[in-house]
Amino acid sequence: MNTEIFGVIAMYAITILMAVPFGKYIAKVYAGEKTLLDNIFTPLENLFFRISGIDRKADMNWKQHLVAMLTINFVWFLLGMFVLMNQGWLPLNPDGNPGQTADLAFNTSISFVVNCNLQHYSGESGVSYLSQLFLMFLQFVSAATGMAAAVILFIALKQKTADKLGNFYNLMLISCTRILLPASIVVASILAFNGTPMTFNGKDTMISMQGDTVSVSTGPVAAFVAIKHLGTNGGGFYGTNSAHPLENPNYLTNMVEMFSQMIIPLAMIFALGFFLKRKKMARMIFSVMTLGFLLLCVPTIIWETQGNPAIAQMGVDMGSGAMEGKEARLGSAASGFWSIATTVISTGSVNAMHDSTMPLSGMMQLLAMMTNAFYGGCGVGILNFFVFIILAVFISGLMVGRTPEFLGKKIEGREMKIAMIVALLHPLLILAGTALAAAFPQITSANLNNPGFHGFSEMLYEYTSSAANNGSGFEGLGDNNPWWNITTGFILILSRFIPIIGPVAIAGLLANKKYIPESAGTLRTDSATFGMMVMAVIVIITALSFFPALTLGPIAEYFSMR
Repeated sequence: MNTEIFGVIAMYAITILMAVPFGKYIAKVYAGEKTLLDNIFTPLENLFFRISGIDRKADMNWKQHLVAMLTINFVWFLLGMFVLMNQGWLPLNPDGNPGQTADLAFNTSISFVVNCNLQHYSGESGVSYLSQLFLMFLQFVSAATGMAAAVILFIALKQKTADKLGNFYNLMLISCTRILLPASIVVASILAFNGTPMTFNGKDTMISMQGDTVSVSTGPVAAFVAIKHLGTNGGGFYGTNSAHPLENPNYLTNMVEMFSQMIIPLAMIFALGFFLKRKKMARMIFSVMTLGFLLLCVPTIIWETQGNPAIAQMGVDMGSGAMEGKEARLGSAASGFWSIATTVISTGSVNAMHDSTMPLSGMMQLLAMMTNAFYGGCGVGILNFFVFIILAVFISGLMVGRTPEFLGKKIEGREMKIAMIVALLHPLLILAGTALAAAFPQITSANLNNPGFHGFSEMLYEYTSSAANNGSGFEGLGDNNPWWNITTGFILILSRFIPIIGPVAIAGLLANKKYIPESAGTLRTDSATFGMMVMAVIVIITALSFFPALTLGPIAEYFSMR
């Protein structure tokens, strides 16, 4: 057990150490400074723009950025629907998987477009290799969309007064070519050399320990798994995701995959500091996010390593921890850490079944997605945190009797209205969706494998995962039917684009305002005191919004076990 915990600590420490230089590299990429990869990717990027007819140097205002983002994402959604519904007769389908139904294709396509990868199908049997490749493409561009949106915010905050904030298509493409693609090649190579398949052949055969011949799905798994983590996507090539021995062969690959899903969200925090030349602010943001992460992660690891008290009362040795739904080769500590990392960062991949974790561990996973502000996904983590910064600045300004200002720009009525809409949308979508599911048991109860408190938690988790663009699930829920496909599909759309539109709009409005130089009375937004204020805002909003629902689910289940 101590070895497992040491492995978790070592992996997390290495990730933080690597995030600083990686963040500096990311800042250079977006600032247009020279990097080692220029000679390789600049000609490729120019070819893309030459074919498309887009001028990468044509600056856009914030409204043009949003129009470009929504337009290209709608095109990808339609293409995804076509491929998924027609994969049965399209090429690269050696296993003969049939096309998806319209409601499932709707859910799957929009889920991958919005970087959620909420999979209501089993990976190896639900889609063809062509569909897997298209979904892999969406994993690149959806992550790049979030990163481009974050950089629009970076540019707006850096400029004293400006209307033009770069070019969306250029920011999105360089996110793919300069950051996601090189990192994916490295991670995919490590996975392939450790046994993860990388082939276009169909199912392979193997002899089981019982002597039976069984068919095993293969495919371009290594490439898929690399970008699913680096892009904080999380969609599994196999139904059991990274608990599958071919998707995650050993403890080394488990550490690599955990590192991969955390590195870019952490690096983007430091990239903000390097880009704005405000390293102290980046450290403040990192400290608040890390504190929140540890408050969720440490108790979860403790509960999972202590084991299930109900089983311990039967005289069973719980020295290995709560091992139901977990891989013996990975252990309870690594599984507990992964469960919080993947829900805090909005990756949604799993190396153990969250449905089998301890009730309070499940609550921590839910809280990680409900706060949706600690590290977060590629780019969008910064955007979510920015909304809480705006709220904290406004409240702090009211407390001291000054007009709220952030980096030399006044926070006024329009910015606050947008920030409040974004902040309240998240609990609204989660709680309204869960309430509707609970209000129509004749439709939803047949899909629950667990009654009572845990069944409520399954429904709450499904809508929380959708609203947080996470994609993981309490897999006791049978979610492949029109109700879950359609309701979660619309939540996926709203919860992805409004939290991007809102911060980008605020950034654009702030960029157009007159710059006010800092003075002795200016609120310091890079101090520990302000960091505590932001943390308090996050905790209060989350507690007031979600505590009643958590009481009906994981908390009630916990007390029912005592």
